[in-house]
Amino acid sequence: MDQDEEQTKQELMILEALVQAMDRRDEVFQVIEDSEDVDEAIRRVGQLLGVGALGSRAVLDLQARRFTRDQRQRSASRAEELRSRLPDGR
Repeated sequence: MDQDEEQTKQELMILEALVQAMDRRDEVFQVIEDSEDVDEAIRRVGQLLGVGALGSRAVLDLQARRFTRDQRQRSASRAEELRSRLPDGR
């Protein structure tokens, strides 16, 4: 796998985690609120969404303004664009 493909896959993983978090915002906010610290929140968000640490960290770093419908659509569209670039679509 070349470096461009690896970067595309990483960006896609992050975008998919963000879109899932936006779709499940109430659950995500509850998990974060109930966590003792950032490390626990990263772990619990990852478990909730079925994503790795990279995606979980991106969710925790997400600014509240990104939870708008247009931002979610932009993220989902970008994820679809990246998916189409990958040989296996993943």
